Amino acid sequence: MAVAGPAVFLHTRVTDMRKGFDGLSGIVREAFGADPADGSLFLFVNRRRDRLKILHFDGTGFWLYYKRLEVGTVGEQAKTIDEWKLAYNALLQQAFRRRPAASA
Repeated sequence: MAVAGPAVFLHTRVTDMRKGFDGLSGIVREAFGADPADGSLFLFVNRRRDRLKILHFDGTGFWLYYKRLEVGTVGEQAKTIDEWKLAYNALLQQAFRRRPAASA
């Protein structure tokens, strides 16, 4: 049985990456008409699409994930909305994949 994950919203307009919890929550309310504390993942990218922020509420507080790509851009080969979704889905899977603990 497949378990559904949280809804994912992509803000396709350029986002000022200096925005924090409050600024991004404002974008969520204005652009999506959504409640930023509903458990969904809200994705934001900068103009060059080499930086990504994800706003997420886990029930106890907000998380703000920030990724800077060292090579390439997010969705650089994407030409359709489905291709964009695949690119962001791959990035999300990479971001939330459990990393092995470093050995001391």
